[in-house]
Amino acid sequence: MENLSKELFKDKVFDFEKDKEWNFIGDKPCIIDFYADWCAPCRALTPVMEELSEEYKDKVDIYKIDTEKEQELAAMFGIRSIPSILFVPKEGQPQMATGALPKDAMKKAIAEVLGVAE
Repeated sequence: MENLSKELFKDKVFDFEKDKEWNFIGDKPCIIDFYADWCAPCRALTPVMEELSEEYKDKVDIYKIDTEKEQELAAMFGIRSIPSILFVPKEGQPQMATGALPKDAMKKAIAEVLGVAE
């Protein structure tokens, strides 16, 4: 699991300053957890994200974005409540989920949205 700054986001996910249309540049699907340190549901989600990061380590990249530090990224994705989780498939449009999803719901979204089996 890796924390993303604006610059890392542009290097690993999408260079929004260069491209206006969504153009995912990662080499495997990813999940981005928009969170804040003060958010209790965000803290509750952290161990689930760490487990998923281990279970899918060769198949899915898992990133975290601190909405307090990276307000431009949070605004770009219209983050109004946290945690918000962005599922980014290799092809196609990303899909957003809000709230601290249970692990089984996360695995279901990984399979259905990202097309990645366990």
